[in-house]
Amino acid sequence: MGVKRLLDAVVAALLLAVLAPLILLLATAVLLTSGRPVFFGHRRLGRGGVPFRCWKLRTMQEDAELVLAASPALHESYIANGYKLPVAEDPRVTQLGAFLRRTYLDELPQLFNVIQGSMSLVGPRPIVEAEAGNYGEHSAELLHVRPGLIGAWTSRGHARPPYPERAQIELEYVRGRSLRRDAHLLLLALPVILRGQPEDS
Repeated sequence: MGVKRLLDAVVAALLLAVLAPLILLLATAVLLTSGRPVFFGHRRLGRGGVPFRCWKLRTMQEDAELVLAASPALHESYIANGYKLPVAEDPRVTQLGAFLRRTYLDELPQLFNVIQGSMSLVGPRPIVEAEAGNYGEHSAELLHVRPGLIGAWTSRGHARPPYPERAQIELEYVRGRSLRRDAHLLLLALPVILRGQPEDS
């Protein structure tokens, strides 16, 4: 086990121990307001291009994927916006889900991904298979490392640029990654998390 992987596992386990009561409280709130399932595992590409389930607290209605597939206009907007929709424009997001997204609390279950080894605390954000095309011939380079809970792109907060600049930022991280840089990105991410994100992001 490498140093980065060891640090990931230890820090994620400590964070999970501290945040477990909060995750349980939020999971209960999801259950009471919109039923089961409480968690949602979205299929993403991991290290080496191996698919994995990226876990989140469920923020959408249960048939969210079907709603997206049934609306060409919604799907087109989803792709144009970097394979996500602004919370204020997404009819699939529940009222509680909008709050969880604005505060990034929906992503806390990804600590389980970090402990399990499919993700790292810091790295390029995990992508869906359709996004790989934005990296062209460099997609294998991106997928050479574990995706991260936070990273160079997400640390920019509200100023996160869309593709193709996002691809350049993520690849630049992959090429220059180090434990020192990871620590710097974690520090940059703290004010971003505390501020939360606006509804139109």
